[in-house]
Amino acid sequence: MSDLDKIKNWIATYPDFDILGQFMVDYTDQAAPGSGGIFPTGLVEIDRREDVLGNVTVTNQYNFAVYCVFAKSPEDDIGASFNADWVMGFQKWVQAQSIQGKVPKLGNTNDKETAKAQNGVLYEQPGEGTAMYAVQLSVQYKTFYEVI
Repeated sequence: MSDLDKIKNWIATYPDFDILGQFMVDYTDQAAPGSGGIFPTGLVEIDRREDVLGNVTVTNQYNFAVYCVFAKSPEDDIGASFNADWVMGFQKWVQAQSIQGKVPKLGNTNDKETAKAQNGVLYEQPGEGTAMYAVQLSVQYKTFYEVI
């Protein structure tokens, strides 16, 4: 299973995920409430450490944008509050999963992976009746490379 599949499947375990009937990679239907998507935005090498034997441990970070389209009419404070609560709940869930060591294993060390979901925001309200929200998701993990 690819790292992207692991992350996508993990997100689907969010207790309120069922509001999203469709969750795709690199696509979100802006006109369909209850759709979402994960957009990989790259891999960043955070740190590289070499031991006396030349073995290397690398700390990497995957970055993603998670988009969700929810129902929201203009000036609908109740719908807007519901949507914002979902986004904030997702961010808290990611934090709890990270603290509890429940982030999917991506590296090959005994260190646990860490995840952060930040900057949840109303991204766009493209038309009457829908709104798209975005959350920045990052996952850090370590990989050990042994010199032969």
